[in-house]
Amino acid sequence: MAGAREARRPFTGRRVLLGVCGGIAAYKAVQLARDLTLAGAAVDVVLTGGAREFVRPMTFEALTGRPVHTSLYPSGDPNLHIRLAREADAVVVAPATASFLARAAGGMASDLLSAVLLATDAPVVLCPAMNDRMYAHPATQDNLLRLRGFGYVLAGPATGPLAWGEGEGPGRMLEPGEILAHAGRALEGEGPLGGVRIVVTAGPTREPIDPVRYIGNRSSGRMGYEIAAAAWRRGADVVLVTGPSHLDTPSGVDVRRVETAAEMRDAVAAALPHAHALVMAAAVADFRPADPADEKLKKEAGGVPMIHLERTADVLASTRELRRPDAVVVGFALETQDVVANGRRKLVAKGLDLLVVNDAREPGAGFEVATNRVTFLEPDRDDDALPLMSKAEVADRILDRVEALIAAKHGR
Repeated sequence: MAGAREARRPFTGRRVLLGVCGGIAAYKAVQLARDLTLAGAAVDVVLTGGAREFVRPMTFEALTGRPVHTSLYPSGDPNLHIRLAREADAVVVAPATASFLARAAGGMASDLLSAVLLATDAPVVLCPAMNDRMYAHPATQDNLLRLRGFGYVLAGPATGPLAWGEGEGPGRMLEPGEILAHAGRALEGEGPLGGVRIVVTAGPTREPIDPVRYIGNRSSGRMGYEIAAAAWRRGADVVLVTGPSHLDTPSGVDVRRVETAAEMRDAVAAALPHAHALVMAAAVADFRPADPADEKLKKEAGGVPMIHLERTADVLASTRELRRPDAVVVGFALETQDVVANGRRKLVAKGLDLLVVNDAREPGAGFEVATNRVTFLEPDRDDDALPLMSKAEVADRILDRVEALIAAKHGR
């Protein structure tokens, strides 16, 4: 998801060392430092000599509220590189230039940042950024292979516009929001969802009336996207089946885009057989035009067209024969009356392990907002009503339940 705007898991109370090298992408590191800080991390910035040609220490100090480090031999602190290395919960280098990657691959400690890298036991995320020809050079590729062998995570590069006059190609640094996601995954470490396959549905479906118009709903997909992002951050292998949404694609997630309920049913069916968990957060349209028009309906044709509706595919019900016997299944219900009672009926009827239910009329909850207030329903357990919180926080609460349910079913 996009850059954080609130303290949240797993950043709160953690220390992240942000190394910045001398490349034009260093300007993005300013936003990354801010995002990490807003997410709750204490950010120690280390600037190489080249980085100081592009960005200044004061900028980072103003955003992080912490001193910026530039020298391997600062006066009065000869063991700075050891202290920074030991205190870091994760090290992120963004941008990581070709020169720095070569030094790191060779085990050199000629500046503060490369010395920290040699001395740390923390997970390391390197974000390459350079000209596409430099990236393609065999020396750089050999260095990247060696760095992967060290256990470092290589996040990027992306393909896109490079520095002025250089056109487009592989070598562009990832955007700060994507790097934030990789930093979060590094901080999470190997948790209960490591290697677990999770299928998540999100967004609305659109059922065509004609080539221009459709029947749909107000869902933005945010709840499902937050669940997918949080599951990947926790180490899961995530497939996100999504209806139309304007939201950014979550980092690391296998996204499969659909339009109609029938398309969503088929996409879920293809992804489900090997999944350990299914989280059905999509707002699937319940009805569709029985006979959509091949051409746009025109006012000039006279009168008002009659649209006959029929039921759409019941995506959740269609999964019952496809689920693994030990799969954890989570459903969602958006109600306008008798919220918990209707939710309890759906919990039983759909054969769910967990139902997340909320009231469409609740202020700050439901569609087109960044917050939600939900109640968890499980068989043989009391209702658990959560307070109003961000959908990112709700996503983590849901995944806490999913972890516990998987552990119970698999004896973990």
